Amino acid sequence: MSFFSFGQSAELDIALTDAETRKRAEHKSEDGKKDRYYLFYDGETVSGKVNVALKNPGKRLEHQGIKIEFIGQIELYYDRGNHHEFVSLVKDLARPGEMTQSQTFEFEFTHVEKPYESYTGQNVKLRYFLRATISRRLNDITKEMDIVVHTLSTYPEMNSSIKMEVGIEDCLHIEFEYNRSRYHLKDVIVGKIYFLLVRIKIKHMEIDIIKRETTGTGPNVFHENDTIAKYEIMDGAPVRGESIPIRLFLAGYELTPSMRDINKKFSVRYYLNLVLIDEEERRYFKQQEITLWRKGDIVRKSMSHQAAIASQRYEGAANAENKSLAKNQDASD
Repeated sequence: MSFFSFGQSAELDIALTDAETRKRAEHKSEDGKKDRYYLFYDGETVSGKVNVALKNPGKRLEHQGIKIEFIGQIELYYDRGNHHEFVSLVKDLARPGEMTQSQTFEFEFTHVEKPYESYTGQNVKLRYFLRATISRRLNDITKEMDIVVHTLSTYPEMNSSIKMEVGIEDCLHIEFEYNRSRYHLKDVIVGKIYFLLVRIKIKHMEIDIIKRETTGTGPNVFHENDTIAKYEIMDGAPVRGESIPIRLFLAGYELTPSMRDINKKFSVRYYLNLVLIDEEERRYFKQQEITLWRKGDIVRKSMSHQAAIASQRYEGAANAENKSLAKNQDASD
């Protein structure tokens, strides 16, 4: 205990109601370490108990009230300390008074909106957490508990393929085709490369998956490119008329869903980058954006209405498409 007895005289603990049965998900922290957190989806209720354990039973603990908050916030690393909250819910657990023994308080945040996926990037962090607070005159006693939120999506089976050309006049003409423009995080990218004209000596070809994180607005815009995967297509010189198949499994890489203009603070986009290197070490490349999304389990009939809606949510441009899909599903039911 610190000088003048200003140290904490109680310990707080937060326990979720369904902690034993709730799934956990791995999530990377700022320092790159991975931890496992309780997993939630948009629309799910968050409930549990706050345990207040007095360090000196029998000694009074005076307080100005006890509360618990559910918070969703974005922190931009270039603007440390300025947290942007997009979800902020509060439950008062006890009025101002005093405690002489340890107590437990129950709480419930019903059908909580969690519109964005948890994310830790190069320049930004989006997190959800519970924070219990015993308010005191001189020093509050607090306890935080992070959770992870996954955003689920669905897309129609109709998914346009990508066709592109790479050419250098009278030297090189290549066509490449990918089977789709949208992929879920456990999907397989299938494609083909066609060599229509080859008059330069290509010694190497690969496909990279590039993640581009954009944060901030106006003069404070930062772009970070991170090469997530490198997939070698060819080592050696191709000939005219040759066709090379591509099969790239996404499950083995650390990917997140694509995120578009999240709370007007940041975006995360993914690109397929076709790279050719000739014998003189000159590089030729072509980029194409793809959309990545998180696929949920099959929606069971016993699933809550809120969770069913959550499984069809997607950020930004996909919202309108998902609404039309939901109508089609309702009609078929």
